[in-house]
Amino acid sequence: QVQLVESGGGLVQAGGSLRLSCAASGIIFSRYTMGWYRQAPGKQRELVAAISSGGGIPNYADSVKGRFTISRDNAKNTVYLQMNSLKPEDTAVYYCHTRGIDYWGQGTQVTVSS
Repeated sequence: QVQLVESGGGLVQAGGSLRLSCAASGIIFSRYTMGWYRQAPGKQRELVAAISSGGGIPNYADSVKGRFTISRDNAKNTVYLQMNSLKPEDTAVYYCHTRGIDYWGQGTQVTVSS
């Protein structure tokens, strides 16, 4: 069956960095655009970043441009989100997602303290 497993979340001070990973299994990973979403308490889930199947043409939410970088390694079936200059408003559960076949991971908590 399809599995998306996120890791790398945690507690970090404002200005710090984290790198999230999402390992996929059960799909032909290289065929799909992958996205990172986040959901903060009381807010709707929002797209943070997405990357096309071949690794080009990433797109980012305005709120994270210049701070976050999405990348992927199709040989490892893994998508990454490098998060730098973290802010308290980045606190949320972060999810990875396969566009087109609509699978979600279980999420990983990111908490940024001020």
